[in-house]
Amino acid sequence: MERTDYFIRRFFLVIPTFIGITLLCFGLIQFVPGGPVEQAIMQMRSIGVSESGRGTGAAGTISPEQRKAIEVHFGFDKPFYQRYWRWLAIDRLGMRMESYRFPNKTAWQLIRERFRVSLIFGITGFVLSYLVCIPLGIIKALRHDQPFDIVSSIVVFVGYAIPPFAFGMVLKMLFSGTVEGLWDVFPLSGFTSDYYAQLSLWGRAKDIIHHMFLPVLCYVVGNFAVLTLLMKNSLLEQIGKDYIRTVLAKGGSFQRAIWLHALRNSLIPIATGFGSILTVMFAGSVIIEQVFEIPGMGRLSLEAIVGRDYPVFMGILSLTALLGLVGNILSDFLYVLIDPRIDFKEK
Repeated sequence: MERTDYFIRRFFLVIPTFIGITLLCFGLIQFVPGGPVEQAIMQMRSIGVSESGRGTGAAGTISPEQRKAIEVHFGFDKPFYQRYWRWLAIDRLGMRMESYRFPNKTAWQLIRERFRVSLIFGITGFVLSYLVCIPLGIIKALRHDQPFDIVSSIVVFVGYAIPPFAFGMVLKMLFSGTVEGLWDVFPLSGFTSDYYAQLSLWGRAKDIIHHMFLPVLCYVVGNFAVLTLLMKNSLLEQIGKDYIRTVLAKGGSFQRAIWLHALRNSLIPIATGFGSILTVMFAGSVIIEQVFEIPGMGRLSLEAIVGRDYPVFMGILSLTALLGLVGNILSDFLYVLIDPRIDFKEK
């Protein structure tokens, strides 16, 4: 009953937490310099707009009436709380607002266009990270201080130390034919080939895998160190506890103690990241998508920030915040599945 009450409270807390996050971010972007009003004024001045609205060929001046019209166009003539309420309720988290950089396209249309790409990229990288790092961490724990553990630790830390953009550029240089004489195996950039629409279903799948191999490899290598060492240290900690010695003292084999007892408890810290599967298409891939020119959510968010495209940026932020909050609850739920002894009762 305590667990049910805990999760109910967590779900209800999502609403005020989400409002707090979006309200703070919405307020910050409303008052930072270089917003849509300032950019529109700069564009008008650059073409020599005079107070009468005609081009003069020189740097023009903007009258108060023209500035007021620009503020009305972007909705900056209204009080802050009215702008936030319109964004939250009327425009449905800004999804119905038109993008400042892409005319005739709403924030939701842009997000929907990029969603599939980032979903494939994020889910693939997330799953492969755990499929590789958990077994590797288990093997390193069972072979602690042996040659395999030492060599694999060196490889893991070298991969972790290389910045993602640098590692991505190295991969492109080695395997995308950017340097004459090296391998030209994988595409240089993009998510699909130009003839993608003409391929069969299996051909399309192979084409996507071909394009995503290097970006996903770059993404997975960046997560190696944290997940692998977390799994290794967690399992080593469980192996040294009294209940493992009790299993061995009762005649149980070491394999039984590890696989039936220690492993399950060692997965509890790993479950912290399971909830982030809901946000993998929005976070953690901005640099990689930029290096490989992948038209995904990460690259869209970067373009929105640089171009002051507030509707798109706030749309991505609101979805990321909402899915992140739900993901935290999912992580707590996985805690309970892995270890039913976990108690959420307030002390």
